[in-house]
Amino acid sequence: MTRVVSLVPSLTEAVAVSAPGLLVGVTDWCTHPADLAAARIGGTKNPDVAAIAALAPDLVIANEEENRAQDLDALRAAGLDVMVTEVRSLPQAFSELERVLADGCGIAPPGWLHRARAAWRDVTPHAPRRTAVVPVWRRPWMALGRDTFAGDLLARLGVDHVLAGHAERYPRFDPAGLPPLDLVVLPDEPYAFGAHDGPEAFPGVPAALVDGRHLTWYGPSLLRAPDVLTGALRAAR
Repeated sequence: MTRVVSLVPSLTEAVAVSAPGLLVGVTDWCTHPADLAAARIGGTKNPDVAAIAALAPDLVIANEEENRAQDLDALRAAGLDVMVTEVRSLPQAFSELERVLADGCGIAPPGWLHRARAAWRDVTPHAPRRTAVVPVWRRPWMALGRDTFAGDLLARLGVDHVLAGHAERYPRFDPAGLPPLDLVVLPDEPYAFGAHDGPEAFPGVPAALVDGRHLTWYGPSLLRAPDVLTGALRAAR
């Protein structure tokens, strides 16, 4: 049986749901599934390389955005096989999930992955389309920019974000300096935006409070994401 360490919460959930028992190590941020039984090896940005090596994994799975290159280099220097994913769109998420599960873990494409593809094929974008800013951090303010997975999901649901053409993927911005908006989309991760922390900075603009896991994770959460996100966007006020 392949021994896997996951440095990415999304991939942790994908492997755990598809083949329970493969995971021997996960990060402190890996919260799904709730009954996950595996050694904790630090955060996504500060994994304990020695602890990971001691688990003797056959494979470490990582992501080029969530994990630091120097940590991945250290894992390789310790003699470990590291598979790095890149996910900047929904189609890329599906192809990378298949690669990790099939090529990395030796798992046939699971049923949830087929159902998630079907769920997104059936999506009908909101009409008329809306224009939004999608903050991901505060102090300083940062938002979705170009080439992001979350931005692609929102576009498929009928929401175009105003910083999609920015040179940076997660640019800083001034809420007072934005063009006219129909919506502000506030996920609860990585910054925990809420009803009383975020909307007040965009007076007069409807705010959609969304589940960050369904907006930014690529894994089994994709199955329910269209309905969860659509509900939150419709409830914006």
